[in-house]
Amino acid sequence: MRSIGLVAQAFLSGEEFLRSPELGRTGCLVVDFDMPEMSGLDLHNNLARLGNEIPTVLITAYPSDDIRAQALQAGVICYLSKPFDESELLNCIHAALDRTKGSGGLP
Repeated sequence: MRSIGLVAQAFLSGEEFLRSPELGRTGCLVVDFDMPEMSGLDLHNNLARLGNEIPTVLITAYPSDDIRAQALQAGVICYLSKPFDESELLNCIHAALDRTKGSGGLP
């Protein structure tokens, strides 16, 4: 991420991110569907319920049409199945950040 001018931070779980001071400064989330304690989709939905709609890229090693439909209906920007090409991820991140900029959010 640094090589393309972005700042990234990793968290051990969705709960750790929710407790972090980064919550209000985050322009895009890249989350795995299968995370400890709560899924990436659950994190996205919890943020939306809290009024913190952060553009989200959801990745998974176990693709499912049902989960994909749920994710896109919930407003997830991209749903990527592993393995994916680096350019696919970067395109999704740029789309998420463009949405953040368009809504007056963080760069």
